Amino acid sequence: FPSHDIGGEATNPQVSSYLSPEAECERVIPVIEAIHQRFDIQISIDTNKPQVMQEAVAAGAGLINDQCALQLPGALEMAASLNVPVCLMHRFDPQQASSRSPQEALDQIKQFLLERVQVCLTAGMLEEHLILDPGAGTGQFGKTVAENLFILKELKQLVDLGYPVLVGYSRKSMIGAVLDNKPFEDRLYGSLACVAIAALSGAAIIRVHDVGSTRDVLRMLLAIQTAETF
Repeated sequence: FPSHDIGGEATNPQVSSYLSPEAECERVIPVIEAIHQRFDIQISIDTNKPQVMQEAVAAGAGLINDQCALQLPGALEMAASLNVPVCLMHRFDPQQASSRSPQEALDQIKQFLLERVQVCLTAGMLEEHLILDPGAGTGQFGKTVAENLFILKELKQLVDLGYPVLVGYSRKSMIGAVLDNKPFEDRLYGSLACVAIAALSGAAIIRVHDVGSTRDVLRMLLAIQTAETF
């Protein structure tokens, strides 16, 4: 189903982005209210702050997308009380260098996400409300280009954990790195290749910038997969 993901803080490591909960609400709540009033569409709030979660859901958001996997003080309790689906995202500390292999990175991601799932269930959240995100990206997400590529290649390992998986590779710097340092605006085709692999691997939600092009790719994949054989 289509969804709008609304966030007030940048995750670009080159942007000084921290906002107070009040400032973040000033940015996102009017947008959520306007979309909710005009369109019958799922709205996701991209935040790690309990106050923003609460006000966003009250304004019409139906999903919490937390890049810190409900680890900030009060976030877990707030999400449990709001009783809406939550996406738990993994992040490596970008300041900590590591000699891990791509498979070791993926194993650590799986372990972390399953641990967070258990914490959420213990807090009273519904199992069917939990979505997993491996946290694709370099910079603040702490993954190398090789790790990002491997995670997508082996995405089924995450899908097989039994929870819906969300991925967001759209126009990421790893695509630029593979394609001879193409800038953000020239990464559409690389993004669509990632969309196709993610869909074929079982991703339940794919976060993109280019909605129309992505829809065409997914419609073609579905048509091919459901074509009659003779």
